[in-house]
Parts: sequence; C-alpha cells; structure tokens
Amino acid sequence: MTTSTALLLADLVGVAVFAASGASAAVAKRLDLFGVVFVGFVAALGGGILRDLVVDEVPPLAFADWRYAATAVATSAIVFRWHPHLARLRTTVLVLDAAGLALFTVTGTLRALDAQVPPVGACLVGMLTGIGGGLGRDLLTGEIPVVLRREIYAVAALLGAVAVVVLDGLGRTGPAPLTAAATLVFGLRLVALRRRWSAPVSTFRLPPHTPDGPPAS
Repeated sequence: MTTSTALLLADLVGVAVFAASGASAAVAKRLDLFGVVFVGFVAALGGGILRDLVVDEVPPLAFADWRYAATAVATSAIVFRWHPHLARLRTTVLVLDAAGLALFTVTGTLRALDAQVPPVGACLVGMLTGIGGGLGRDLLTGEIPVVLRREIYAVAALLGAVAVVVLDGLGRTGPAPLTAAATLVFGLRLVALRRRWSAPVSTFRLPPHTPDGPPAS
C-alpha cells in the first residue's frame, strides 16, 4: 500500500468516526434527519476544510473528492437509523470523538508537511485539523466547545502533531509509527476523561455586586 493510499484511508476513517460523533450528538439533541446529517457533515469535514484552506489547497478535498462527503453523509444517516441500538450514547460520542481527534491530527499534520509547511506550522495545522470538526459540532448542538473547557483536548492533539513531526524528521512515516502517534492522542484523551485531568484555570473571582444607593437603615 502506498503512502498516499494509506493517507486517504486514514482520512476517510477519520471522516466516518467524526461523522458518527457529530450525528450521535445531534441525535442526543433530538434533531431531525437533515439536522443529524448536517451536524455529522460539519463534524466530519470542518477540520479538513480548515486544513486545506490554511495550506492553500483549493477547492478543499471535502468538496473536490466525492468520497469524503459521501462517507460523512452515509455514516450520519446510519447513526440516525440505528441510534436506538446505541447504548450509553454520551460514552459513544466521547470515544468516537477521541478516535476522530487522533486520526485527523495525524493526517492533518502529514498533509501540512507535504505542503512544505515548516514544523511548527505543521503542528498547529495538525492540531486545528483535529479540533475543527468537534468545534463545529459543539457550536451547532448548543454546547460549550470541548476545546474551550478545562478538559485535555487541544493539548492531546498538539502533542500528537509534535510526535508526527518528530517521526517525519527521523524518516519514520510508515503505518506503524503513524499509528503509534494516533494511539498517543487517542489514549491521552481517554485517560484524561477517565481520570478527569484538566488544564489550569484562573482563580480570579468577580467582587460581589453592591446595589447602588445608601444602605438600608
């Protein structure tokens, strides 16, 4: 299998799992079929569209290659049809989202490197590719985006992107090293959820509100 074929397959698998994540979140919000497919489409392809625009690949693959849109729509429709059989929907969404984050981070970083983006920029592009779909999904379903919460999410994507850049610099870009990088992101995200790891937050507190006017006697 050539590197380009492996990259395409990894991309399509990432599209499928992010579409399932987005569709599951939309089902949980009781959206109709169109709403479920639309949220699944945005969750699956939002990060890739952002990646392609950043590396000046126009039109984005999501629009240039029908397999991307078809995979997103078909997966979302399947989730809509079979969602009564999905137990513990929230857990399913989180696991699928972690898998999509891992796959898209790796493929996004590789595509940035192929486009001659410098290492630091490639890491940022990879991270944005990973978090872009989840950001769109959360905004459409009325949730605070995961990337803006205390949870370890964007940090996991950034570490995975750094791992890909380091492996590329060492000449190790075969399936096994890249799978290891994706596993790093996936595992870190799930362990962070399991152990409730979070990034630091500010301890700043607003002063208590004091009503205008003289105190009551």
